Amino acid sequence: MEVPKFLIADNSNLKDEIFVLHTEYPRFLLNVSNDDILWLEEFSKEDQEELEKITESLIEQALSFFDHEIEHLE
Repeated sequence: MEVPKFLIADNSNLKDEIFVLHTEYPRFLLNVSNDDILWLEEFSKEDQEELEKITESLIEQALSFFDHEIEHLE
């Protein structure tokens, strides 16, 4: 089964929060309201350097995805 790179997620217990889930490596959950990231991977020290290089781009992609999806709902 093919899974989209990004998914929007919410939960009724967190009424003021909305999330973007990144499903590819490195998997993470981004809280759109405050930009907090929950990494769904464990990283080695070697991975840390690469992660630091790509994190900003991944967040920008996630937020662009979110904005695009919200525009299409309106």
